[in-house]
Amino acid sequence: MREAYQSDLRHIVDDLVDMADLVGTALENATRSLLEGDLGLAERVIAADPHIDERQVELDSKAVELLARQAPVATDLRLLVAALRMSSSLERMGDLCAHVALVARRTHPGLAVPEQHREQIARMSSLAGAALAEASQVIAERDLALAARVEEEDDEIDELMLEISREISRGEGYSNGQIVDLTLLIRFYERIGDHAVSLVRRVGFLVTGDSLDTLHESVDVSEF
Repeated sequence: MREAYQSDLRHIVDDLVDMADLVGTALENATRSLLEGDLGLAERVIAADPHIDERQVELDSKAVELLARQAPVATDLRLLVAALRMSSSLERMGDLCAHVALVARRTHPGLAVPEQHREQIARMSSLAGAALAEASQVIAERDLALAARVEEEDDEIDELMLEISREISRGEGYSNGQIVDLTLLIRFYERIGDHAVSLVRRVGFLVTGDSLDTLHESVDVSEF
């Protein structure tokens, strides 16, 4: 009985890692569709998002069932509580990837990102993808040494967002549509980075039992 319970807990972690892999693929494909004007790829990202939503529902159902059936305490309890929050962050990250793909689809056959910002957007996506991959490793291995790297990548994403914001705020050489699209896009990538930080903070809580605020400055991921 105890072995089955521990197996169920391991499956919860495996499910979180699987969700992170799905989101990572969605992020990569969404950015490619955005920068390359690939409508088919954008459609695939949008169509795949409900599958990520379904995985969250399945994972949450398993976690709630274990909470009710096993009445866990200590680390096991923290794992299940953290898993419920982490699955929500991963689902939101999937939604944000779909939002990027929706911008790509809406602006097709044109490109939403002007030439002068393509490298910056590609860098934001690369940093967000790295942060997600490392957060997934933190979840799988409880390796908190990687948490600081995720936070650094998120800081760089924030800096790029501010850099682009300053450039487009001047309004020179941009159409109104480009300003709106860029403002949305940099916010989407910034929020993906914030959610990656939230994931590693949850693992920190799981491992140490310390308040989340002791691991990183407040990151509000209640929106988007």
